[in-house]
Amino acid sequence: MEKIVEQGLLYDFYGELLTDHQRQVYEAAVYDDMSLTEIADEHGISKQGVHDLIKRCTRTLQGYEDKLHMIRRFEAIKESAKELKNVSDNYGDMSDDELRKRLGSISDRILEELSN
Repeated sequence: MEKIVEQGLLYDFYGELLTDHQRQVYEAAVYDDMSLTEIADEHGISKQGVHDLIKRCTRTLQGYEDKLHMIRRFEAIKESAKELKNVSDNYGDMSDDELRKRLGSISDRILEELSN
């Protein structure tokens, strides 16, 4: 299951960088959960060709992430947003000074992620 989620995230962020044919085959495998045989029949290629194409697409998408780190940045900013939510839910329990420090720290992390 974790592999499918990872493939989905990679595709969500970088899928537009694949060719139309690659996107169709990859979507059929990852999102539509079609078998290699079904995909091969639908696209007029061999089962092995489908397997190789999916592996190649996954490597390509992972290569984009290794270079651009968009998913890592997204996850880091998402965690900071959750922390902001937690601070806002509990701000009454903090002094003004503590609140200012926590908000400053969170915003610094977000800005750092966005500037990398």
